[in-house]
Formats: sequence, C-alpha cells, structure tokens
Amino acid sequence: MSEKILIGMSGGVDSSAAALLLKRQGYEVAGITLNLLDNGTASEEAARVAHQIGIEHYVLDLKDLFKEKVIKPFTDEYFSGRTPNPCVLCNCEIKFGAMLNFALEKGFDKIATGHYGEIITDEKGVHLKKSSSPKDQSYFLSMLTPFQLSHAMFPLNSMTKEETRSLAKEAGLSSAEKKDSQEICFIPDNDYASFLTQFTGQSPEEGNFIDESGNILGRHKGIIHYTIGQRKGLGVTFGKPMFVIGINPRENTVTLGENGAQYSSKFTADKVNIIEKEYSGKTFEAFVKIRCQAKPAKAFVTLGENENMEVKFTEPQRSVTLGQIAAVYVNDFVVAGGRIISCEK
Repeated sequence: MSEKILIGMSGGVDSSAAALLLKRQGYEVAGITLNLLDNGTASEEAARVAHQIGIEHYVLDLKDLFKEKVIKPFTDEYFSGRTPNPCVLCNCEIKFGAMLNFALEKGFDKIATGHYGEIITDEKGVHLKKSSSPKDQSYFLSMLTPFQLSHAMFPLNSMTKEETRSLAKEAGLSSAEKKDSQEICFIPDNDYASFLTQFTGQSPEEGNFIDESGNILGRHKGIIHYTIGQRKGLGVTFGKPMFVIGINPRENTVTLGENGAQYSSKFTADKVNIIEKEYSGKTFEAFVKIRCQAKPAKAFVTLGENENMEVKFTEPQRSVTLGQIAAVYVNDFVVAGGRIISCEK
C-alpha cells in the first residue's frame, strides 16, 4: 500500500511540479491550498492544476492563525528594532505546523511542498541536507523540528528551476509559466513601513541618528524604516558613506557608522531549533548562513542546552542583523537554526 501524501499547492510552478512528480511516483496524492490572506485566486489556480493532474484538492482557511503566528510577530519584531524573516516562521508554524496537523488528522502519512531541499533518514534519525540544486532552500527549513522533518517530503530535491518548469510545461500544467514571487506574500508592494503602520495603527516616531559615541548626526523618520547594513534611503547626506549599525527602540535611535563598522565577529541567538541532537551542548566548527542571500561563513558554534547559541566567525561578517535566522551547516547538513538577538565586533 502506497503512502498517502498531502502536498501544499500555492498555484505556482514549484508545488505544481512537485505534485505531478509524486503522482507519477505512485503515491496516493492530494493537494491542499492554505488560505492565508483575503485572496481566493491562489486556491482557484491550485484547484485547476490539481484537476489537471487528477488529484483531490482541499482548501484550509488559516487566515486568523497566519495573522497570529506570522504577521503579528513580524510587526512586533520590526517595532522592537529587529528584522525578521516571516517565511521561516510560516514554514514551521503554518505549513509544517497547522498543515501537518490537518494532514495527520485526515490519515495522510506525510506532507510535501515545492521546496528545494533533501531529507535523509537513517538509523540515527532524520536529517535535513542542503539541496544540490542552485535553488537550495534549506535555510528556510532550518527551524523545522525533527518530528516535522520526519513527516515531510521535498519531491523537487535537486532539480533546477529550468527542469521544474520544463516538467510542468511538458505536462501542460497551467502554472508552467507563472513567475516566482520575490516579495513577502502579505506585503505585495514591498512597502514594509506602510504595512506596519496600517496593520498596527502605530505611526513611527522620528528620532535621532547617532554615531557610536552617541553624538547626534541628524533625524530619522522612525526605526521601522531601517535595517542593519542599510546605506541608501537614510534621508540624510553625510558627505561619506554611512551604514546603519544599530537600532535602539527604547531610545528611539539609529546608530550609523562608516564603512567597516557594519562588520561583526560574533553573535548570539535564541529560540534555537536543534536538528542534529549530537551537537547539543558542544562547540564545533561549522558554516553559518546569517540570512537567505548570505554565503555560509566559517565559524565556531556553541549550542547551549537552553535554546541558545553562540557563534564566533573566523572572519568578521557584514551586517549581522538582529531578528534574522542563522542556519548552521556541517558537511551540508543543517545542524540547527536560531534567531539572532545580539552581535559584537
């Protein structure tokens, strides 16, 4: 008897191709679209693709949960001077949280998504490995627990984006030519500040730009407009390049520094998710990715036993940003992930 797989379908090409692959591989497959926003087009597009593939399709309304578990924490982080990654939070709380719970209740064995990553299971347990695809998305999966990973599948695994599109196109799927979204789904115009103000009803207060010694350099328009490492869009001219190197919500200040000041040699993280338990409580050499577009950097990592982590780079890294997720890799396996909460030069 084949495994029953419930695959998350957004109406995009990745999840569509993944559903097609599972069906061709002989699994008992059904699709599901999560209604996270007041927008019904995604479920309509996904239902159309599911019909083309010949699989059942569910729609699960999670708008309230999405607002509670993803959007509100996102806004809270920004007003706390941090820059969060909501996609990572959505994966562990919504897709591999609520969607997985729904699947298990309905009798499915596992859930699948269109992510590019690899899951390996052996006598030691379940492991998350970096995909060999150029579109590797293991960073976005680094906060998934071993339980969640043990009930997950990533059919695209090592495929390239071109191969994925070709597969969908050859099958005549309506999503084959759909473009990838480059923005956060609930901020389609990429105007973070306007969204934060509208969602919370809070207007950001102006404050002071200061240097590392506390000297006032000018006025800023509200801390939610800035992130660590930012150089453009400061709204003030200093006659030389200046970078955001600190945000203090209590003092309502944004600290600026000259080129070089935006580098850090170490940081700490909380809310740490440890996938490879053998590293818990140990210090070891690894590669650490501090945001989705950053290259993994060599570092010494100490994983505490109380959901904390300390990272010391062998070479200082640019724009280590509070609120971002740090993913730890050893031999291309994701060991752990955690939220950056402080950094030092």
